[in-house]
Amino acid sequence: MSSGFGDRLTLALKALSMSRGRLAAELEVDKSLVGRWASGTVRPSGHNLERLTRLLAEKRPGLTLLDWEREPAEFAALFGIDLVDVPIDRPLGLELPTETLDAAWGSTRLRGDAYEGFWRATHPAIIAPGRFFHEHGMIRLGESGLLRFELGGADVRYVGSILPIEGQVFVVATDTVRHLPCYMIFNIVTMPKIVLMDGLLLTAGNAMRNPSAYPIVMERIGDLSGDREADDAHAESLMTRSQFVQDETLVSPAMRNHLIRDFGPAAAKGGDGDLLLTAAGTPDLAKVVAALNYPG
Repeated sequence: MSSGFGDRLTLALKALSMSRGRLAAELEVDKSLVGRWASGTVRPSGHNLERLTRLLAEKRPGLTLLDWEREPAEFAALFGIDLVDVPIDRPLGLELPTETLDAAWGSTRLRGDAYEGFWRATHPAIIAPGRFFHEHGMIRLGESGLLRFELGGADVRYVGSILPIEGQVFVVATDTVRHLPCYMIFNIVTMPKIVLMDGLLLTAGNAMRNPSAYPIVMERIGDLSGDREADDAHAESLMTRSQFVQDETLVSPAMRNHLIRDFGPAAAKGGDGDLLLTAAGTPDLAKVVAALNYPG
């Protein structure tokens, strides 16, 4: 944590499970102004700082104007946080728009536990046409308040953040072996527990590092135990498995047909596919879930 006012305000809001939008509403100021405070672009005027401090003091008794000048560790301690024990867990250090992060944090607070669990990804093997890859991993709430994404196999590991926004899931991750970023966008079927996510993955997927986009499906294969060390060990065990699907019967006909599909001018003209590679919307995805025999 740096020594800026914006970092202190961000820590206070996270400790109080309070969004920037809610703070703006309670202070009756524009949300963009709170965003500029939190980013460190501007510091509140004396009047607004007094109002802000009084409002937060209602939720954290004892907070005063002088506390904003404390050292970072001392300020964090006012909110019951020990900075020594807090890992740096920001969403890849990316400067995402305030509105995007607010939406993701809000959705995660409401339904983040619906995504937590052990997962398996299935997608076509770009380097071996006609074959498929499986990667395994875990989704779990991180210290930043966002869901953390870790997925991989014996030769690859993706680590990043999940942003659930308006019924879709956006993943920004890094391949920690080749140190390349990758991006995923998923559709979901809203259920008490999310069991399947269907979307597209964009990465430099071959030895020539040619940009590639291809379908990917994430399937829930287990729930977390609540024991972090045990869950970490199980996820690590899953991620030692080979990426190549050795037994082709493990990829069902429904999954195979969903992942390998025609697109382009000829497919669109003939009515057998779309002009562009896209991920199916919710109605079609619900059919995929049913075809793969997932419980409701």
